[in-house]
Amino acid sequence: MKKKSIYIGLLFIALLSFSTVMFIQFRANSEAGTDRGKDVESITDKKIEKMIENMTLEEKIGQLMVVGFKGTEKSNDITELIEQKHIGGVIYFDRNMKSPKQVAKLSNSLQQTANQSSQSLPLMVAVDQEGGDIIRMRERVSPLPAQKDMGEQASVEDMYNVAKLNGTELSSMGININFAPVLDLSKTDKRSLGKDPEKVYQYGKKALQGLNDASVTGALKHFPGNGRSEIDPHVETSSVEANQLDLENSDIYPFKKIISEMENPNFFVMVTHIKYPAYDKEKPASLSKVIIEDLLRGKLKYEGLVITDDLEMGAVNKYFSYEDMGKEAILAGADLLLVCHEYTHELEVYNGLLEAVKAGEVPMERINESVKRVLTYKVYNLKQEKVDPDLAQKVVKSPESLKYLESLNLDK
Repeated sequence: MKKKSIYIGLLFIALLSFSTVMFIQFRANSEAGTDRGKDVESITDKKIEKMIENMTLEEKIGQLMVVGFKGTEKSNDITELIEQKHIGGVIYFDRNMKSPKQVAKLSNSLQQTANQSSQSLPLMVAVDQEGGDIIRMRERVSPLPAQKDMGEQASVEDMYNVAKLNGTELSSMGININFAPVLDLSKTDKRSLGKDPEKVYQYGKKALQGLNDASVTGALKHFPGNGRSEIDPHVETSSVEANQLDLENSDIYPFKKIISEMENPNFFVMVTHIKYPAYDKEKPASLSKVIIEDLLRGKLKYEGLVITDDLEMGAVNKYFSYEDMGKEAILAGADLLLVCHEYTHELEVYNGLLEAVKAGEVPMERINESVKRVLTYKVYNLKQEKVDPDLAQKVVKSPESLKYLESLNLDK
């Protein structure tokens, strides 16, 4: 009996020793892996810094713009903007989209043009695919429910699944950014997930995760929340008359929670053109340093990319020239300037910012700061891979997707 106890004791000590050795080895491998990860990150960061050093001012300015264009094929205007102005991204509308196969071919064509440029940087290819009334190429994609219906009738897991389905369709067509979800608080707006800040945060977060898991970057909009305004910023400016405490406990709450909980490089923040006198009595949010730098970056500690809403909207283009808007937005802290429609306006924004930097009105440090964010996003998140047009035709509006959406039983 005594010998048996000794054997058991020795066996226990041997097992303990083995476990200790294995644990030490695991820790060493884990730390080595972490060190390797840090080394790769350090090398990548140095590569980005080197790229910025080698870029011309014209290339830098171009990377800070996302533009729209006409046609379902690569036009002369968009080719010139990519090749000569080094535009960082494009946005698709119905005018660009006729079928999944055609969109995939268009994306490949545009990316090929970008790849042949001096820096070979991939394009951000964006779209507004929110669901409900805001769906591009409506007849050829899955019938995505409006956010209002999702917020009222679907589960938070359904929100994830619908967003992933949406992202999978977009990704198959070479689209890597979706300007969604909308976090504006409203009981009546079909684009809104509802009035409850906590619910909008929970559903908005799931929407982002669904898009991310389909290799698509989402964008929270319209910061700091324009659900209180009944005036369409496409047409005219307006002001949200609420104090800071009220805004931060309601409208801003979903943005604040998602920013604090999710990796910031995985989503953009789109800033609205509406005014918030509680923060800035003079300028709309998209051109306000107080709102972008002090509130969004300072107080909320957001480190990702900030994009303006379309600079061709009446809320701003009635009061600012295109030459001034780009300058004002960049000085306020925006990284990307969105100009969705007219080639002449895109050139005016580009040239206005270029001349402002040359004249010393915009510091080169401010330009480099945004360029670094854009390049970092592209290097870590975008790939130069071609998409398969035939596969896109099969993935988009597939029988499985239609069956799933029908199973949600949402009221139309």
